[in-house]
Amino acid sequence: MNNTHQRITLAWERSAWGRSAWGRSVWGRSLLTAAFLAAVLLFLAPPRLHAEDLDRCQRRVQHAEHELHEAIEHHGRHSRQADHERRELHAARERCWRERHQWWDEHEHRWRTERDWDEHDHDRD
Repeated sequence: MNNTHQRITLAWERSAWGRSAWGRSVWGRSLLTAAFLAAVLLFLAPPRLHAEDLDRCQRRVQHAEHELHEAIEHHGRHSRQADHERRELHAARERCWRERHQWWDEHEHRWRTERDWDEHDHDRD
């Protein structure tokens, strides 16, 4: 009777801890599978996120450049509207720089890796 009780207790302990019939932990295998899938997703996701970040940054700078050109054309180079759009362009470039350590140069149509933009590049003829 004692031997039967030990078998039942042993079977219950194994099932309570998630042991399968082969003695391997079901939870352990599940955890290993989940970790593997997380690692795969981790390595696949960053290139896409990086590209989306760059696209958003580029669009913000392009939009700010366009708005500045419109303000200069409609209100003059030294108008308050143009000054506002210069600040918006500066903010867009700063955000790109802060997030990606590069900024989109709309005039040269390329990414710049030096923080060397000219705040008054639209003030010249």
